Amino acid sequence: MKKKKQKIPLSRIPMDMEIKNAVISVLDKGNFILGAKTEEFEIKFAKYCDVKYAACVSSGTAALFLALKSMGVKKNDEIIIPSLSFVATATPILMCGAIPKFAEINSKNYTINPSSIMKLITKKTKGIIPVHLYGHPANMDEIKKIGKENALFVLEDSAQAHGAKYKNLMVGSLGNASCFSFYPSKNLTVGGDGGIVVSNNNEIIEQVKKLRNHGRTQKYIHETLGYNFRFNEIQAAIGLIMLKRLTKYNNNRRRIAKIYNKILKEEVIIPTEEKWAMHVYHMYTIRTKLRNKLQNLLKNEKIATGVHYPVPIHNQPIFSKFAKSKLKITEDICNTTLSLPMFPSLKIEQAKEIAEKVRSLHETL
Repeated sequence: MKKKKQKIPLSRIPMDMEIKNAVISVLDKGNFILGAKTEEFEIKFAKYCDVKYAACVSSGTAALFLALKSMGVKKNDEIIIPSLSFVATATPILMCGAIPKFAEINSKNYTINPSSIMKLITKKTKGIIPVHLYGHPANMDEIKKIGKENALFVLEDSAQAHGAKYKNLMVGSLGNASCFSFYPSKNLTVGGDGGIVVSNNNEIIEQVKKLRNHGRTQKYIHETLGYNFRFNEIQAAIGLIMLKRLTKYNNNRRRIAKIYNKILKEEVIIPTEEKWAMHVYHMYTIRTKLRNKLQNLLKNEKIATGVHYPVPIHNQPIFSKFAKSKLKITEDICNTTLSLPMFPSLKIEQAKEIAEKVRSLHETL
């Protein structure tokens, strides 16, 4: 009897006995919200990012929202962002009553184009949110220079770039503050939603900590309007283990990407890693005009793929009134991207099999 072929997923979370035992330990202790594990995780994650302070929150979206609030963003302020990203880069801006301004991206590494930022600055502009997309850093020197010359904050959206480096500097240490997501597919996950704000500015972090917990300064004393965006101890316990493994896992991702690159470089457009960057491949995203046909063929071969992202943010219905012009590069990339399976436990033989299958199928189209 022929053995049934196993599906290769787009992403997979490693959950082993060390993680399960850490969760059981939290359950046994009975302290579940913003406890010692959360504090330990904040300290160690901040150290990993080479910054002084950190505040865990309930999601990457909450991290961006609370960071914006803590940096003084208010109604009708303008925030410049790329349109090629998950929608959560933009929704926290609306949640603050502010206005997103959509910049074009670099066609080589898919991050925000600094020259496009310059064209969008007005008297209402408050800050810039560069996105380190798919695990590749944005060009931070140019972005920070623009921010400094125009009195704008720079808030890194590092949700897809845990452990990535820009000119040997850690992503997360480059802006006024930085936000990470711990969603299950991320390079560092906590087994569910979760996020963190990191910064060398303690005032920002203390404000985030106050806002995440109902505006509380001490028990039953609430100084300002706050929110319930708290982190929990089970997630912190998982996060501490995943943080220990992050460098190893990122190296595994880079090893898989190297295999994909070698086999696919003549067939499709493969990801770029700039000379000044260390890419951590949250996603391994190729480009081809035959994207939809190739995706269907790979599905038939039980190889999962993803499209990140089919609709750019400026073309989403909720943001249509803010889109003042077309973004040709962004829209072209959205029409041609295809993400291949990428996770640390993907075997070398599987990566070779996937790449060979992509190459052979693409040649038939």
